[in-house]
Amino acid sequence: MKTDFKKMEDEMDRLATNMSAITEFSGCISAALQDRRQQITKLSGVHTLLKKLQFLFELPARLQKCIEQESYSQAVRYCAKSRKVLHQYQHMPSFHGIQEDVKQIVQQLSFKLREQFRQKNSSPKQLAECVDLLLQLNEPAEELCEEFLSYARQKIDEDLARLEQEIRLLEAQGAASKGPVVADGSVPMDILEFVDCGCNGFLSNICLVIASYNDMFLNRQHEDEQLDAIAVKKLVHFVNELMKQYFDYVRQRVHLEHSTGDNTILVRSLDRFHRRLQAMNKLLPDTDFSRAGTEIVSKAARDRVSHYLLSLMQHLSDCLTDIRQSLASQNLVGKQEDRSANPSALLRKMSSSLTDQIKCVLSNLQTFIDSDITFAMKPYFHSTFCMHDVREGLVVAFIRHILKVSNEFCDGCGDKISAPPALLLILSRFCHDLEQSTIGYLLTLVDDQFLLDDSSKVTSSTELRNEAKDAAQRLLNHYVQVQGLTISQMLRKSVETRDCLSSIEPRNVRAVMKRVIEDVTGIDSLVGQLYEEGIRTERTSDSTRRSYTYSNQRQASRSQWSYAPSTMDNSLMSNIQKLFSEKIEIFSKVEFNKVSVLTGIIKISLKTFLECVRLKTFGRYGLQQIQVDTHYLQLYLWRFVSDENLVHLLLDEIVGSAIHRCLDPVTMEPSVIELICERG
Repeated sequence: MKTDFKKMEDEMDRLATNMSAITEFSGCISAALQDRRQQITKLSGVHTLLKKLQFLFELPARLQKCIEQESYSQAVRYCAKSRKVLHQYQHMPSFHGIQEDVKQIVQQLSFKLREQFRQKNSSPKQLAECVDLLLQLNEPAEELCEEFLSYARQKIDEDLARLEQEIRLLEAQGAASKGPVVADGSVPMDILEFVDCGCNGFLSNICLVIASYNDMFLNRQHEDEQLDAIAVKKLVHFVNELMKQYFDYVRQRVHLEHSTGDNTILVRSLDRFHRRLQAMNKLLPDTDFSRAGTEIVSKAARDRVSHYLLSLMQHLSDCLTDIRQSLASQNLVGKQEDRSANPSALLRKMSSSLTDQIKCVLSNLQTFIDSDITFAMKPYFHSTFCMHDVREGLVVAFIRHILKVSNEFCDGCGDKISAPPALLLILSRFCHDLEQSTIGYLLTLVDDQFLLDDSSKVTSSTELRNEAKDAAQRLLNHYVQVQGLTISQMLRKSVETRDCLSSIEPRNVRAVMKRVIEDVTGIDSLVGQLYEEGIRTERTSDSTRRSYTYSNQRQASRSQWSYAPSTMDNSLMSNIQKLFSEKIEIFSKVEFNKVSVLTGIIKISLKTFLECVRLKTFGRYGLQQIQVDTHYLQLYLWRFVSDENLVHLLLDEIVGSAIHRCLDPVTMEPSVIELICERG
């Protein structure tokens, strides 16, 4: 190892000797070439200067050639490269001449760029290049902002004009009502194509303009903050003005989308529109177009709900019209040959039809809250749409519309004055069914389908059921009054138009009494199809036994009134008897059953009969005819009422009033009365 180190040390010494020799030799060469190197450096500098001078002297020609070849970017680079030198040596005549020539050529170049800038077929990218070159030529930036936005708007206006044309085309189609093809053969876009046209055309171009504008005027390296503020203000004003017009066209087009019940295409188009606006907000942070877009989406959803509500209202009107036509074509008081036209079938048909329509509408509206729809997940849309628009604005509003229409039949508004009584009865049962079950079912359905949990801000089921119960009660009361008035009119005319003083001896029951029994029997059959029987008081005797009792009472009364000299005034005796009889309330509350309805109608009819008798003066045979008629009514009416004593008391009062009003109060034998009624 000692030998190896000794050898290495000898080699290092030889290397140091060689390096010293090389250094000495290099110094000798440098000293010899010192003068020549300075000359070469000087000559190189002169050569470079000559090349620059040559470039400057050739600059006007170069610029002219670039303009002729439309190499505007190359010409601008030449100008930028020579601008500082020409400005520095402009005091020298030769350079001053070159500078003047360059100025003229630059003006020509600016003119050419502005011409290209003004061409309608220039794309936004070409416009951006032109503006960038003009800025490098030191053109006023504020003026270029105006010109860039002005000429960029020409292309964007074409996109807006196309959207407007589509709207006018669709409006013309709706006005002509001749199908999808109008006079010039053009077919209007559907809503999805319209939104795609706006997104791919208008929104894409305006986004490109914004991006180009930012690159040219806002993202450049300069320190003029005032110019930046002006440029931003101009851009925001430009974009807001165009977006306002675009939003207006979208609103118009969405508003025209009412011809179909399917919302799939409409919701997809609104979702695409909403997504694109959210992306645009990132490009221009100083604006918030998503809020305006959300308002359009919410308005479209409300319009659909309003459209469906009007459709449901029209469907209700059609159902009522169908019922009226069916009732008009069938004699509901007689036999029901067509089972599909009886009241119970008509009620079932209307109820199921309306319920199915509501379920179909709710199913269609669920498209707005599908999981893949972006705006459906936004709380400000979902809660408002589901709670206020669908539940309150559609379901609750339609139920209240049904109740309003039903109440109008009671108030006698418009064409509802002449409503058939059977329609009133059907509607009363329909409202009763709403109160019992349908309202709860519909509200539960909408709450489940639209995920509504907070019930504090909505109309309660109890409130709606109470309103439906009131409407059903009003309709049933009105039906009883109408039917009671109809029968009362017959009884009143039968008394007022008859000469009761000079009547002949009765041989049969008058036809009007038979008609009254027929009508009451028909009403009983009609009401029985819609309402349950109800509760009757237990009868104390059958009708035959009661008739004898009734006749015997009349006979007992007759013994007092047959004698002219009486020790007690007849009217006083009658009033004493009334003190011990139960008071009959004519217009009492009608229950939702058949017996209560028939009882109300019969009480109104017999009360009218009684009042007419009290205003009439009778002869002997007129009184006897009243006896026959009331006995005939007693034979049949007792079976329709909840308490047969009501009929007996009212008929007793009618006969008693006739005896009071009779000039020759001689009554007919009960056996004769029964014989006439049996024969009648």
